[in-house]
Amino acid sequence: MRATAFAMLTFFSMILTAAGARSAERWAELPAFPSMPAPKVSGVADVNDIKMYYAEYGEGEPILFIHGGLGNADVWGHQIADFARDHLVIVADSRGHGRSTRSQQPFGYDLMTSDYAALLDHLKISKVTLVGWSDGGIIGIDMAMKHPEKLTRVIAQAANVTTDGVKADVMENKTFKAYIDVAGDQYRKLSPTPNEYDAFVTQISHMWETQPAWTAADLGRITVPVTLAIGDHDEAVKLDHTEMMAKQIPGAKLVILRNTSHFAMLQDPEGYDGMIRDAMADR
Repeated sequence: MRATAFAMLTFFSMILTAAGARSAERWAELPAFPSMPAPKVSGVADVNDIKMYYAEYGEGEPILFIHGGLGNADVWGHQIADFARDHLVIVADSRGHGRSTRSQQPFGYDLMTSDYAALLDHLKISKVTLVGWSDGGIIGIDMAMKHPEKLTRVIAQAANVTTDGVKADVMENKTFKAYIDVAGDQYRKLSPTPNEYDAFVTQISHMWETQPAWTAADLGRITVPVTLAIGDHDEAVKLDHTEMMAKQIPGAKLVILRNTSHFAMLQDPEGYDGMIRDAMADR
């Protein structure tokens, strides 16, 4: 009887351990945004028809990090702490996001790309490595098509080039819902229009319904080196869509970020930074 009881206790212990491991999978959690280092320079630039917040850290070869939809530059805290040791790191809040203003002009990726091109001109930075996440990755691909002269390379994580690259059930995912809640809280703390989050979401949602809409011919004209990264548990972007992008962009390299989701830069900062450094070393 004792042996049987011991075996049963061991069996149930194994079940509980396995269940705990499943609940603790890092790809299923949304870590808190990290604390931000003090910038070397920060300010607000008059860009197109908005005021765009930006910050600079460190010195060296420049890297521009562009955040995803609804978010802000503070998502890059881990990456800033790493790359500012040996690079000039530039971050900014896209139009309407974070500390930047928006206008009544409809949101569009071409428009946001022109904002970042104008920001680089304002900062007198001629060429950057562009690291973009989600909407930021889409802006990076758009920049490669519209302003290749401003880019050394593009590293785009969780980007899509047509609307059918987005999973239909993304808004039902609990981790993604948690991100939307966090983004709303941060908007209310940072935005010059803190009570207009719902109006902002409505505006940008119109863009997401129809954009981007690039063809294989569009992607085939890209001449900038491109690395495409995606988490193996991404909640929002389809893996086969990313694989298709890698085939259509000349010379593009595909990187699968293991045991991470759409929020890989928060879930595995060390692995994420290593992916960027590998891409930068691959000339």
